Amino acid sequence: MTASQASPDAAHPAPAIRAFVHEQFPLAAQRDLSDDDSLLDSGAVDSLGILDLVGFLESRFEIQIADEDVVGEHFDSVAAMAEFVESKRAGI
Repeated sequence: MTASQASPDAAHPAPAIRAFVHEQFPLAAQRDLSDDDSLLDSGAVDSLGILDLVGFLESRFEIQIADEDVVGEHFDSVAAMAEFVESKRAGI
């Protein structure tokens, strides 16, 4: 796949993550949380929701998420997930 064929979220995963969060977790949309707001502290996402997020990130961005990577700091906010996706793609 060339750069011109890449999906729009290939370079910037936050919009796709935000859309998924708002669709799957209505409380996040109702509270109008910013990309930096904590999804966990706000109660918008719980531990089962994190499993949904893992599945989404793996399929949408074609990354593998190891069990040890499933920690709050990577899934706390849209911004944290976007940064995590970018680091996984970069092989960090």
